[in-house]
Amino acid sequence: MRVTISRKAHFNAAHRLHRKDWSFEKNDAVFGKCNNANFHGHNYGLTVSVTGKIDPETGFVLDVKVLADIIREEVEIPFDHKNLNLDVPEFQDLNPTAENIAVVIWNKIKKRIQSDFDLEIVLHETDRNFVTYKGE
Repeated sequence: MRVTISRKAHFNAAHRLHRKDWSFEKNDAVFGKCNNANFHGHNYGLTVSVTGKIDPETGFVLDVKVLADIIREEVEIPFDHKNLNLDVPEFQDLNPTAENIAVVIWNKIKKRIQSDFDLEIVLHETDRNFVTYKGE
C-alpha cells in the first residue's frame, strides 16, 4: 500500500529570464517583461509530495516534520528573499524559469529522501501559472 503525503511551503525570490548567449533583442522577443534587466519577483508557492509505503512501526510514509526540515534547508533558506540569478549557485548558468526551478528543487529534495519514494514538486509562480515535476 503506497500513500502520498504533501507539505506546502513558499518563498519569495527575484529572477530574470535571460540567456547570456542571446542578444538583448532575442531575449526581449522571447522573454518579454520577464527579461527586465533589473529583475522581477514572485511569491512562489510550493507543494512537495512524497509517495511510499507506510512504515508499520511509525504509521508514517515520512514524518512530515522531517519533510518540513528538508524543504526549509534545501529550498526556503537558499531561495527565500534571494535573487535566483545572482545568489543561487544552481542558476549561475541555468535560466531560472519555473520549469528549471522545479527541477532544481526536485533534485535537491530527492537526494534527501529514500530512493524508493516517489517525489512530485508543484511550483506556483503565480496563482494561475504553475509547473509540476515528477522526475525523469
